[in-house]
Amino acid sequence: MHHAPPNTCFSLTPIGYVESDFADKFGVPRQPGLAPAANAQLVLSPPYDDPLAVRGLDAFSHVWVSFIFHQSPERWSPLVRPPRLGGNRKVGVFASRSTHRPNRLGLSLVELRGVDTRQGVRLALSGCDLVNGTPVVDIKPYLPWAEALPQAQAGFAPAPPEQLMVHFSATALDQLAKRADCDSLKALIEQVIGQDPRPAYQHSRPTERVYGVRLRDVDVKFTPRQNGEATTLEVVAIDSLAAER
Repeated sequence: MHHAPPNTCFSLTPIGYVESDFADKFGVPRQPGLAPAANAQLVLSPPYDDPLAVRGLDAFSHVWVSFIFHQSPERWSPLVRPPRLGGNRKVGVFASRSTHRPNRLGLSLVELRGVDTRQGVRLALSGCDLVNGTPVVDIKPYLPWAEALPQAQAGFAPAPPEQLMVHFSATALDQLAKRADCDSLKALIEQVIGQDPRPAYQHSRPTERVYGVRLRDVDVKFTPRQNGEATTLEVVAIDSLAAER
């Protein structure tokens, strides 16, 4: 049996980039589909923006997107601390979906909402978990008969993460009401904040700290509240990022 020499290298060239609601990686859902209100565009780059390259793709409802975790460090470790385990238990990097991987490759299953070939190629995606500017290296159609295995074991992540209750202060609701995308932005905030993007080790610590998540063109400020044994998250302000520039 022949094996490639251990020092063989393969180069990857991005075929396009993602334009998404997530301005930076804090707050990005840890898996695709957890925030259905998150919209994105996958914009193909020359010479891959030829409409012939996506002929027939609009017949599929979902696609696999292979991408690079470009904001993750190039260093990696054989052990990682998954947030699902509270951030204090270690598993092997290949037994996780950590972004800190040897080749920084990611894979997301997303809904394909449309294919626009009027000027180059733009794919409209829903339920995306990719930060704005993510380099994409491949696209493949999803085949449910081959790739959906509901009986498969899911290790330490057997079910979706529990959603926390999200409340909006009167100030935040007033700020939302002024926007044309009020309803979709409110849904996006609930879906993203409800997954509690705080570092896992801070979940059990009582704190009045205010956190910020950048979504679309706003900075969403939120803080944890204790209601008896339960933690809820309150959105206290929704500030325009344009005001910071």
